[in-house]
Amino acid sequence: MFERKEKLVMSYLCKVCSGRKTSLISPSQIAEAISKRCVLSVAELDEVMAQLALENYIDFVVSDGRDGYFYCVTLKKKGQTYLIDTRKQRKTLGLLVLRSMLLATVSFVFGLLLKAIFKG
Repeated sequence: MFERKEKLVMSYLCKVCSGRKTSLISPSQIAEAISKRCVLSVAELDEVMAQLALENYIDFVVSDGRDGYFYCVTLKKKGQTYLIDTRKQRKTLGLLVLRSMLLATVSFVFGLLLKAIFKG
């Protein structure tokens, strides 16, 4: 689905753009916000934004200003539900791991019981 950089950028955009129709964001704001987790150049950020637009998460337009250029970002329906969808995926994965561990434990105990019954 997403690469790590795309996930970080999309999470940031969801936080900044929630409840708004359009947000004006500079590339340096995005890079600064995710700088603790990964380093992202302006060229890479342009590619990430284009990829998110292709995957129908955002609409964006590049706007020139005095201080450089900015992104005018609008979250699409898929982008608005991104954070909720990722939480659901994590929860589903956690439940799957928990269920697998439980089944492995039950299988182990059942094996010990059968071994004790047929050994004696």
